[in-house]
Amino acid sequence: MMWNLKQKGDSIALVEGDRKLTYARLDELCGQITAPMGGRALVFSLCTNTVGSVAGYLAFTERGHVPLLLDAKISRALLDQLIEAYHPAWIWAPVAMADKLPGGRVALEIEDYELVSLEANAPYAMSADLCLLISTSGSTGSPKLVRQSYENIRSNTRSIMEYLGITDSERAVTSLPMNYVYGLSVINTHICAGATLLLTGLNPYAKKFWELVDREGVTSFAGVPFTYETIDKLRILKREMPTVKTLTQAGGKLSPELHRKLAQWAMERDKRFVVMYGASEATARMGYLPPERSLEKQGSMGIPIPGGCFELIDADGRVIDAAGQVGELVYYGPNVTLGYALTGADLDKPDENRGRLVTGDMAMRDADGYYTIVGRKKRFLKILGRRVNLDDVERLLKQRFDTGEIACGGRDDELWIYVTDPAIEEEAVEYVFTEMDINRKLQKAGVIPAIPRSASQKVLYSQLPPL
Repeated sequence: MMWNLKQKGDSIALVEGDRKLTYARLDELCGQITAPMGGRALVFSLCTNTVGSVAGYLAFTERGHVPLLLDAKISRALLDQLIEAYHPAWIWAPVAMADKLPGGRVALEIEDYELVSLEANAPYAMSADLCLLISTSGSTGSPKLVRQSYENIRSNTRSIMEYLGITDSERAVTSLPMNYVYGLSVINTHICAGATLLLTGLNPYAKKFWELVDREGVTSFAGVPFTYETIDKLRILKREMPTVKTLTQAGGKLSPELHRKLAQWAMERDKRFVVMYGASEATARMGYLPPERSLEKQGSMGIPIPGGCFELIDADGRVIDAAGQVGELVYYGPNVTLGYALTGADLDKPDENRGRLVTGDMAMRDADGYYTIVGRKKRFLKILGRRVNLDDVERLLKQRFDTGEIACGGRDDELWIYVTDPAIEEEAVEYVFTEMDINRKLQKAGVIPAIPRSASQKVLYSQLPPL
C-alpha cells in the first residue's frame, strides 16, 4: 500500500472551502473511484487543486493503476496527441470538461469529476514497477514523459519528510499545480505524514490566498523563483503570516540577492527558509540547503538529501574532487526515476537509469561540501569564442531593471534579450555591453507581450521567438 489512508482514521486529510475530509473518508472515496476500473490500467488524470483530483491520484496509485498527471487546462490537440501515443483505458477529468473530452462511456461521476472509459484494449504492457507518469517541466508540447516507480516515490517522500521535519501537525496549502513534481511532492509528504492539506486554486499573488493562509492556520508555503520574485514586488512579505513556520523554494535558482533577503526575513521572524533542488527525473528533490545555513550560504542549493549523493564530472566524464571547480552535476539515489517514455511501448521498459542521473546542470562545490548551480550545460553561447552563461546575463539584467519581465536566449555570436517593458529595450543592450563587454552589434533586444511560462511558472525558453 502506498498511503495507508485508512490507518490515519479520523484525522483531517483534506480541506476545501468549508468542507473537511478525514483520512478514513478519503480511503472510502478512493475505493469508490477505482471500483469500476477492474485490472491495472493506464489513466489520464486531468488535475486541479481539488478534492476530486487529489483523491483520484491517491486512488490510482494506492490500487495499482498508473496515472499520467496532466494540467486540466491542457489543449484538446495535445490531449489527442497523448491519447494517440499512449492509448489510455480511462480519463479522470472535471465534469466541466465533459464537452472537451474524446467520446467514451462515463462510468462514474463523483466529487465534480468523472471517470470516462475509452473502451480501449490497452495495447501496451506496463512494468510492474511503474507507478506514475509525469511531464518534464519543458515538455508541454511533447509526449515525452518521466516514468516514476513506487520505490522512487516512497524513498523521495520519506527523505523530504526527514529533512523538513514534516509531521501530522502540519497544515500545507496547495500553492503549486499538483501535476508539477514540486506541487505533487507537497501532497505526497503531507498525506504520508497524516497531515492536513488545504486545497485551493487561488493565486498566491492574490489577497484572498493569504487571507486563507491566516484563517486556516497554514504552517508551510511552497514557491518557485517567480513566486517569490512576485510576492516580493507586491510587498506580500510585509504580512505577518503568524502561523507559517516554513517557506520552501525549488523549481530554479533564486538570485543571490533575493535569497539573502528571504533568508534574512525568515531569520528575523523565527521562520525557516529552505532552498531545494530537484527535477522530474529525480521524482522531486535531490538537494536542500539547511535553513540554519541559508543566510551564510546564500546562492547555494545545499547538500544531498538523505539517501542521495552528488559528484561533479568534467567534459571527459572524470570526477572532479577539488573544491571550487565547475563541473556537470551527477546525482545518485533511489529516487532517480526509471527513464523516459515517448510512446506506450516504452511503459514496459526496465530501469534505464539505475540510480544515476546526469542533471545537465553545471555546479561548483565549496570547501564545506555545499553545491551551487552556476547554469545549465545547454544555456551557454559562444560570443567571439568566449563562453557566455545566459543565466548570468539574465540575472544581471533582472538586478538592474525591476519593470516587466526579462529572459535571454540566442545562438553563437548572437545574444537575444527579451523584455516586456519597451522602455528598457535599448538600455538593456547598453547595460550588457557596459557590464559584460558583449559587443552591441552581437546583441538583439525585442519586446514581447509576456515571457512564456509553464503552469509551474518556469520560463519556456523553447517557445521564445527568434529575434
